[in-house]
Amino acid sequence: MRAPSSIFVPNTNSGAQLPWYTIYPTIQEFSPEIGAHTYEQWLRSQGTDDAVSLYLHIPFCRSMCWYCGFPTSITRRDTLITDYLAMLREEIRLVAEQVPQALSVGDVHFGGGSPTIMPSADFLSLMELLRGRFALERGATIAVEVDPRTFTTDMAEALERTGVNRASVGVQSFDPVVQKAINRIQSEAQVMTAVENLRLYGVRRINFDLMFGLPNQTVQSCLESAMLAIAMRPDRLAVFGYSHVPSFRKNQRLIDTAALPDIAARAEQASAMADTLVAAGYLQIGLDHFALPDDELAIAQRAGRLRRNSLGYSAETCSTVIGLGASAIGRCGDGYVQNDLTQSCYNRHIASGRLAISRGYRLATEDRVRAAIIEQLMCYLEADISAICTAQGFDQTHLVSSAKQLEILAEDGIVEFDNGLVRVRHERRSALRHVAAAFDAYLGRQPI
Repeated sequence: MRAPSSIFVPNTNSGAQLPWYTIYPTIQEFSPEIGAHTYEQWLRSQGTDDAVSLYLHIPFCRSMCWYCGFPTSITRRDTLITDYLAMLREEIRLVAEQVPQALSVGDVHFGGGSPTIMPSADFLSLMELLRGRFALERGATIAVEVDPRTFTTDMAEALERTGVNRASVGVQSFDPVVQKAINRIQSEAQVMTAVENLRLYGVRRINFDLMFGLPNQTVQSCLESAMLAIAMRPDRLAVFGYSHVPSFRKNQRLIDTAALPDIAARAEQASAMADTLVAAGYLQIGLDHFALPDDELAIAQRAGRLRRNSLGYSAETCSTVIGLGASAIGRCGDGYVQNDLTQSCYNRHIASGRLAISRGYRLATEDRVRAAIIEQLMCYLEADISAICTAQGFDQTHLVSSAKQLEILAEDGIVEFDNGLVRVRHERRSALRHVAAAFDAYLGRQPI
């Protein structure tokens, strides 16, 4: 289960351009001055006390979903996938040579694209390589994103053999009218079969992705999709609002803009789905996630261990993410890096024996303070500003511009203050990104 990409998207309540705040600063601030050499230094200095996450980007699908906001390639030929995987394996070797051997991995995530369209034998060998090059913890979370339209029994068997224990199933909507409008036709039976096969082969923890704000979507169709999802009882669900940014994503130009619901309709759809899921026993997590009480996200939220990173919400406590594959984003203690977005450039770098980092960002103390505040808000709807600043040795007076924006939000009944604690009213959760934006020092500084 993955959050929307960290590009700027129109906020549905005001029309303002707001990030999703999976990371801070956002990729708009990344610079080519941070390259492979810097990343190698960061990797070599990585401490071994905390576990890290591995994210592997598999940017291939069999068909293009018109709503998609991620870098993907459409292919019917497995040779393109296997050629890419050869480069990915080489990158794994290059990265593994830079990190301490004792570095432990607590989380592995295969995203895309549709990673489960790769041949099952390739998935088996890829996992074997990861286990040989990194010290995967006993009981590590190994997650994979699944397209139910192309998910096979062979792949289900491969997931079991490699210890995959969580799968995120792309659903979006069960409404055939909506599916046709976004070019993603999949039946309820296909989704059910995928879920049954996952559980049959030992993948017990299941996530669903649902969306609202899609073309031709109505409150009733959103409710019906939520109820059908509930009947399959996934452990958690992400309910994302569709962000229509055709200037960024050419495939979104194929969506009929006139069929998109307006702001009021989107808000009603989101509220109806949230109420339905909560009534069915799911707990609302952060901005857009829902989890059963015994799911890791719910447990982490109660224990104060909930995190938000480039993959979205996470129950793990590590702050390091090693991104592998074209366009993958990584996070080390000193900052962020991103691989080349295009597969051709990525392949060229890796084939030459060098890491494919194209840009990155070195974190300053103020960035860390603002990032901590934003993450706390996005996870818990509140943040202790004073405590965070004190822990970082940061002068709180530098946040004066943020305080002015918060005063406006308080006048609108969105936030309230209590001895340095900023709290978002639960009934105004939909404005959470507005509150996070109050602490974004870069927002609006540069044109998009």
